[in-house]
Amino acid sequence: MPGLDKTVDSAASAVSDIADGASLAVGGFGPSGVPTTLIAALLKTSVRGLHVISNNCGSDGLGLGELLAEHRISRVTATFVGENREFAGQYLAGEIEVELVPQGTLAERLRAGGVGIPAFYTPTGVGTLVAEGGITWRYGPAGEVLVSSPRKEDRELAFRGGSRTCVLETAIEPDFALVRAWKGDRFGNLVFRGASRNFNPLCALAGQVTIAEVEHLVETGDLDPDEVHVPGVFVQRVVAADPQYPKVIGKLTTRPQETDRRATTVTEHTDGTDA
Repeated sequence: MPGLDKTVDSAASAVSDIADGASLAVGGFGPSGVPTTLIAALLKTSVRGLHVISNNCGSDGLGLGELLAEHRISRVTATFVGENREFAGQYLAGEIEVELVPQGTLAERLRAGGVGIPAFYTPTGVGTLVAEGGITWRYGPAGEVLVSSPRKEDRELAFRGGSRTCVLETAIEPDFALVRAWKGDRFGNLVFRGASRNFNPLCALAGQVTIAEVEHLVETGDLDPDEVHVPGVFVQRVVAADPQYPKVIGKLTTRPQETDRRATTVTEHTDGTDA
């Protein structure tokens, strides 16, 4: 069915209509599941002023961190600044606007955008600046606060035999979503593997135009329907991931090699066998 084939010949073609000021939901958590091929293609364009929605906006020198380093991003919706020094530096210098969102709330806002729910109530953040407002979104050049988060609407709702105060959160509906899948077919059905699943399926649901890079591009019918995490109806473009952008380990933790602990003594028995 050629009309349903969503593959494009290159990552450059896949991102060619992303314009200045576009909003992008980008999958990944640390270095896991980052759509590096699509980000690299975006870096080769002149697009800037992007509004990025991502868990932590990449890391120094990797993924979205590369777009940050070139000052292509003007606003970020994320769960934390994390260990990205470029991100933290630009935020504190007033070069970008940052909306910090509780991690579960960010996930649900993306999911709501994908399934057509305009807003929802949640108890997360009640009694904090998340609900009451006042979180700094943008600093000025002298360190003054230029933009702060607004106070959110709250409501008392019946819950588990009692009631709870909840705050209203709105759905996120980005112009584009960039995701990376372990496997995908030409119809856009996607399968994620291990920790790289993270925010990728939620971003894929939320995007008005979802672009997926896949490590293993297979023919339609090769995927077991029961293993599909994101159906192709949510995906508009598919491109093969470029192997020149290798996957990396966020933090390599090892322990000293143990010596002589497993050394064994071989004893010869009188019957000629070894013990």
